[in-house]
Amino acid sequence: MASSEPSEAHFEATASALNNLVIAATSGHKSDPKTILHMPASDESSHKWLQRIFPYHSLEEMESNLHMGNYVIDRQTGAKSFEPMSIYVRVGMHLLYYGSEQEKLLHYKKTQALLKAQSEKMGAEYDAPESRAHIEPFIESFKLRSSLSEMVEPDPSKYATFNEFFAREIRESARPIAEPENGLVTSSPADCRLTAFPTVDMATKYWIKGFGFTIGRLLGGSSPDVAKQFEGGSIVIARLAPQDYHRWHAPISGTVASVTDIPGTYYTVNPQAITEPGSLDVFCENKRSVMMLKRTATGRTVAIVAVGAMLVGSIKYVSEVERVGTKVRRGQCLGAFYYGGSTVIVLYPPGEVVLDEDLVRNSTEEKCETVMKVQLSAPPDNQVSAIFSTMVGGFFIGQSETLCLASATVIVADQHKIGITCCVAGGWVHLRG
Repeated sequence: MASSEPSEAHFEATASALNNLVIAATSGHKSDPKTILHMPASDESSHKWLQRIFPYHSLEEMESNLHMGNYVIDRQTGAKSFEPMSIYVRVGMHLLYYGSEQEKLLHYKKTQALLKAQSEKMGAEYDAPESRAHIEPFIESFKLRSSLSEMVEPDPSKYATFNEFFAREIRESARPIAEPENGLVTSSPADCRLTAFPTVDMATKYWIKGFGFTIGRLLGGSSPDVAKQFEGGSIVIARLAPQDYHRWHAPISGTVASVTDIPGTYYTVNPQAITEPGSLDVFCENKRSVMMLKRTATGRTVAIVAVGAMLVGSIKYVSEVERVGTKVRRGQCLGAFYYGGSTVIVLYPPGEVVLDEDLVRNSTEEKCETVMKVQLSAPPDNQVSAIFSTMVGGFFIGQSETLCLASATVIVADQHKIGITCCVAGGWVHLRG
């Protein structure tokens, strides 16, 4: 999508809008975040505010081409709901379009500098003691009160800064993994809005539409041999919205083979930015960290890519898990994002994982993200496959058909001839080898 307005005017308007939002958010800690940064972009007051800043035709074109949010499907209930785009995401979308190819090239570095400066400014403000005043309004606005009991520190008043609260740690018992002794089960890497594709080609067909996406670029220009091992493999994309618990976890047990930090910018990772044809590929442009894990159960390499996003101050590993040779277990916390939305991408080599049908269907036919937690309950109607270890949002290696767990016990065999007993007990689905 190209703007008919001069690129310079479009860029300056965007920079002004973003700067105004950051100033308002960081100077009004006691304000409801949904009246500033997280105000719905479809709100009439948002439109009027943007009209005062943007050249009219530029704004009109953006509104005619963009949806003001996206639909998600709750995996526990199967309910489909609309999540409005926040005003700061809407402003960030303007930075993905400049008009001609020449204009994109000229403004690329200016955009990088703008997003870096504003993200670092937001991070510094939310690291300040004064930012504690924003904790309670954030909890109330996003209805997080009931989830506080899951945290290691459930008392909001005990957090020294807003960023400390934002990256709060959850109790392991709040996200128990199923079959912890079974090395052939994996888990969702985060509380998130998730899309899952059996192959990267399917991901680029249905979801990742920005130009320039390749596995090699995502992994930071790794050697062709490193990228090649994921050709034909599966990809899971876990987007963390600002209101989500903002740490990510190991989806498998394994040994850290390498960690590579890749510099980049801070574009929004909202679905609109990912699925809009002709925009920049934000996954390969944004700041990210790539952890390669050698899986204990299979000896194969799985890539976990933590991707920063607009207004994310930093990506930090915890407990020195990034050291080469460190052994991590499935479900273990790996790191935390500090303020803003973010994404974790998991790459599996071909044949390493088979994805649940409901997740693939939501991602392809419905073109929707699935709302789920690090460990989650079964999809609607007890339709589970013997692979995406439901109740934990995980997967199981091998080929298998979807099973309807109407009976108590079902015995199946996958391509590795592993016998699996699937039973329903107290509402949980167990996989036993």
